[in-house]
Amino acid sequence: MRSISRNDPRQYDDLADQWWHPGGGFEMLHWLAEARAALIPPAARPGAVLVDAGCGGGLMAPHVAGKGYRHVGVDLGRTGLRLAAQRGVEPVNGDVAALPLASGVADVVAAGEILEHVTDLPGTVAELSRVLRPGGLVVIDTVNDNALSRFITVTAGERLGFAPPGIHDASLFVRPRRLIAEFARHGVRLDVRGARPTLGGLLRWRLLRGRPTRGRIVPTGLTAVLYQGTGRKDRERS
Repeated sequence: MRSISRNDPRQYDDLADQWWHPGGGFEMLHWLAEARAALIPPAARPGAVLVDAGCGGGLMAPHVAGKGYRHVGVDLGRTGLRLAAQRGVEPVNGDVAALPLASGVADVVAAGEILEHVTDLPGTVAELSRVLRPGGLVVIDTVNDNALSRFITVTAGERLGFAPPGIHDASLFVRPRRLIAEFARHGVRLDVRGARPTLGGLLRWRLLRGRPTRGRIVPTGLTAVLYQGTGRKDRERS
């Protein structure tokens, strides 16, 4: 792999073979994608659109395939988008901070494991909210900003092989209070809850590289490290 800085999105092209590799470097992203999809209800109308912001290799596709959405994935990485397209995602090359989509196009906006990577959080939240229809649903998951999350996600996570080296820049992690306030500015009331991977899944991932782990993300009362959020856009907002 070429030498690039922390959080450089080009890393995802270098790691493209990991998107769908069982037990590989992106294994936990599969668990997160399944947990995120579980928060998305079946489409309420014909032609409903799900915008998957920062879709990567399309990991959420199998978990929403039967819910009735036109699944649109937006990402900077062209390699990941090609993989997503193979799984039924409509690929759109673009930046989540400047979504190349019309306002109010989405019934659901999902932003999973992307908000801790953006350098313009207010702009990104504004864009996610802009493309959401009034009454539409936003679903997020991201990493909290504190010493514990930095240690677990970066220091221990990279040393133990749970995260590719250099994939995160801890200075971009997001406190729930800040994220709630940013969404509120755009008429989206975000509710958050903690989440964590199952211990058994983590152990199997380390011991059974290259084989299915059956790991899961489960809710918890603690938002100290990883957290999920859902919110509805005010119907009065356009």
